[in-house]
Amino acid sequence: MLVLSRQRDESIIINDNVVVTVVDIRGDKVRLGIEAPHEIPVHRREVYEAIQRENRRSTKPDGAPTASE
Repeated sequence: MLVLSRQRDESIIINDNVVVTVVDIRGDKVRLGIEAPHEIPVHRREVYEAIQRENRRSTKPDGAPTASE
């Protein structure tokens, strides 16, 4: 994992077309602004994991138990 220090209004660039900017810092919360091409989905990790679980669930045959069952 690459760890970077940034201050408010500073950015990092990923792969020439994704810009992550520190928008605000309040206590232990950091607000990030993310600019990415429309075809690149951007999700919070917990949302991404929920989408992945739902996708796996929808591809199983009806009645098949999931790993958590």
